[in-house]
Amino acid sequence: MKTRFILIQTSHAGNVGAAARAMKTMGFDDLVLVAPRWPNVLRREETIQRASGALDVLANARIVATLDEALEGMSHLCATAMTPRDFGPPTAAPRQHFEMLLNKEHLDATGSARKAENIHQSDAASPGSAAQTGVAFLFGSERFGMANEDVYRCHVALSIPTNPTFGSLNLGAAIQVIAYEWRLALGGFEVQDATPARIQADAAQVAGMLDHWEQALTTIGFLDLAAPKKLMPRLNQLFNRAQLAPEEIHILRGVAKAMIEAAHPKR
Repeated sequence: MKTRFILIQTSHAGNVGAAARAMKTMGFDDLVLVAPRWPNVLRREETIQRASGALDVLANARIVATLDEALEGMSHLCATAMTPRDFGPPTAAPRQHFEMLLNKEHLDATGSARKAENIHQSDAASPGSAAQTGVAFLFGSERFGMANEDVYRCHVALSIPTNPTFGSLNLGAAIQVIAYEWRLALGGFEVQDATPARIQADAAQVAGMLDHWEQALTTIGFLDLAAPKKLMPRLNQLFNRAQLAPEEIHILRGVAKAMIEAAHPKR
C-alpha cells in the first residue's frame, strides 16, 4: 500500500532530517513538506546531518505550498494529534487502527475479486482498473501541532500510548514510532543477526581436545588412569552440551598445554 509522510509547517530543519532517517529505517521514502519554515530545508546542513545517510529520502522529498497538493493520490488520512478536541475523527492507537485498516483492505480486496469472477468482467482485473489507495500520515508543526481544520479532514487521529503524566514526543521520535508500527502491520522485516552464524566444532576436534585434556589432567594428578571412573565421559557430555566452536576448542587445548607445562617446567 502506498505510504506518504506529510510534515506541515515544520520549523526545525533537523526534524526533517530525523524524519528521513526514521522513514528509511522502516523502508519508506515518500516525504512531502507543506510550507516549511525554510524553503531550502532539504539542503540545509542540519537536515543532512540528522538524516544520517538517508539522503535518498531527502532527494525524493517534495515541498508544496498547500495540504491539498500533499494529499494528492491519498485515500486514507491519519492525523497525529495528541491534544484532545471537542470535534473530529475518532482517536485510536496506531497498532489497533492499522490492524483494523488492513483487515478492511483484505476484506474489500477479497470481495472485489469474487465479484469480478462471478460477473466475468475481464476489464475488472486489468491493471489500473481499480483505484489505487494510499495512506498518509500527517504531522503538524513542532510548536502548535496540527490545525483543527487539518485534523477534521482525517479519518483517524492516531495517539501513541505514552506515560499519562509525560506524553511529550519530539517530531522525529513520533515519526519513528508511527513508521515502525505501520511497517510491523505490513509484515515487518526479518531480524538481522548482529554476529555471524555460529560454526560448531566437529566430533574429531572435540575428541582431540578431550585426549589433550586427559593427558593434562593425568599430568597434574587430577585423573588416575588406574581408576578413571566416569570423569572423561562426563567431560565429553559437558562439552557436547556447550556446542563448542573451533576457536573455543583452541582455547581449551591451550589450557591443557599450559597445565602440562606448569607440571613439568622447563629447566
